[in-house]
Amino acid sequence: MDDIEIEAVAEADLSDAVLIEGLPGVGNVGKLAVEHLLEEFEEAQLVRRVYADVFPPQVSIEDGIAELTHTEIHAVETPGDGPDLLLLTGDHQAQSNEGHYHLTDTFLDIAEEFGVERVFALGGVPTGELVDEPSVLGAVADESHTEALEDAGVEFREGEPAGGIVGVSGLLLGLGSRRGLDAACLMGETSGYLVDPQSAQVVIEVLQQLLDFDVDFEALEDRAEEMKEVAGKIQEMQQQQQSLASDDDLRYIG
Repeated sequence: MDDIEIEAVAEADLSDAVLIEGLPGVGNVGKLAVEHLLEEFEEAQLVRRVYADVFPPQVSIEDGIAELTHTEIHAVETPGDGPDLLLLTGDHQAQSNEGHYHLTDTFLDIAEEFGVERVFALGGVPTGELVDEPSVLGAVADESHTEALEDAGVEFREGEPAGGIVGVSGLLLGLGSRRGLDAACLMGETSGYLVDPQSAQVVIEVLQQLLDFDVDFEALEDRAEEMKEVAGKIQEMQQQQQSLASDDDLRYIG
C-alpha cells in the first residue's frame, strides 16, 4: 500500500462543518469524548477511513475477523441551528514524528473537502493526582479566539500544559492555522494514569455550549463511577503498601 491511503466510504453534504478530533492520549479523554458523540448521534455516517504505514504494524480482531489499523471520520448532520460535525477517531497515533505531520495534513485535507473552517482537538492534561471536578484548559492558534472559549468555561493558564501539545492534537493547531483555519484544543484535567470518562464529559459540555448541540451523559457517568471504584481500590492498595513499608522500617530501628 502507499504511505497513506484514504478510503472514500460515503459522501455527506454538511453545513458549516466543524472537525472534532479525539485520538488516544492522556487519560484517553479525547478518544472517549468523540466515541461518546458517535454513540449519541446515531445518525453519524462513516465517510472516510485513513490507512497509513506509520500506524503500528497490527490488525484489530473482532469475532475472529481481522481489520487493518486505521482512523475513521464520521459525518454528523446535527439537528437545530448548530454546525454539522466531522468526527475523527481511531485506536492509534503515528509512531514517528514525520508520520504525525503527514497524517495531520491528510486529516486537514479531508476536513477541507467537507468545507471545514473550524477545528477542535480534544485531549487531556495530566495533573498527577485524581481530580474531583476537572477543569477544561484551552489552547488556540489565534489569540482573538480566546474570548468565546473563556465564555464557555475554558481556562487559559500561563505555562500550561508545560510540555506543549504533542501528536495530532498539537499539529491540528499548528498546521491548521497555517491553512487559515480557526483551530483550538480543549484539554480536560485528568490524573494521567487512568482512563477518565469524567474529564471527557466536561470537555463535551464545553463543546455543547460552543457548537449548540445536546447529548445525554448517562453512559459516561456510569463509566466514571466504575473508574472511581477502580481509583479507590488503587488508593487503598497504595495506603496498605505505605503502611507495610513503615512497619518494616520500624523493625530495623535499634
